[in-house]
Amino acid sequence: MAGERVKLEVQERSARGSAEARRQRRQGLIPGVVYGGGNEPVAISVPERELRRALTGPAGLHAILDVVVQGDGDGSARPVILKDHQQDVITGRVSHIDLHEVRLDRPIQASVVVQLVGESVGAKEGGVLSQVSREIAIEALPMEIPEHIEADVSAMQIGDTLRLADVSAVEGVTFLDDPEETVLATVTAPSVYEEPEPEEPEEGEELPEGEEAPEAEGEEAAAEPEGEAEASESSEE
Repeated sequence: MAGERVKLEVQERSARGSAEARRQRRQGLIPGVVYGGGNEPVAISVPERELRRALTGPAGLHAILDVVVQGDGDGSARPVILKDHQQDVITGRVSHIDLHEVRLDRPIQASVVVQLVGESVGAKEGGVLSQVSREIAIEALPMEIPEHIEADVSAMQIGDTLRLADVSAVEGVTFLDDPEETVLATVTAPSVYEEPEPEEPEEGEELPEGEEAPEAEGEEAAAEPEGEAEASESSEE
């Protein structure tokens, strides 16, 4: 389970706009916004190193962050979750974050990674195991959101389909996706490639350059060498 709270100190941003955001990124700061809690959205910035530290613990992206906004009144911690984030398409680094304040006694919705565990019987026999859905939607208390959901594929044979309905229930967690329609994994038979047989050209069809048509049966006997034919005539005389 998430069950981890990480303190994160952020700074309130007075200036906004793309130019200001680029300036902050050059300084190693990640711009963002804190929403919820009955308060007005607060524009913030957080050191990239501190954000990485907070989100690379056991709970990962589902960690509860106790955000302290410097210069925000009494400086009390606000429990938030990472609601969304943007990444630079070239470097892959986080370029913006959206934090959402939550109440720890009220369930929230989140997307959780599906992790396949075990070795499929069908895969051992040469079948191909494919993961269809990599995330599912759940609802749970903020401190009870699991890092991932495990789906056991050990019993899957060739032709089998694993659905969300086949996954064991997790205490305190409600699956929101359709249990019968949500396919998590399949095991299919290996594809067999058969080399096509060469086709003989039909009568009158031109052959590719460099190829000769096969001689028909009987033609070989009919086309005797000239010398052999003369010798045969001499013997008859």
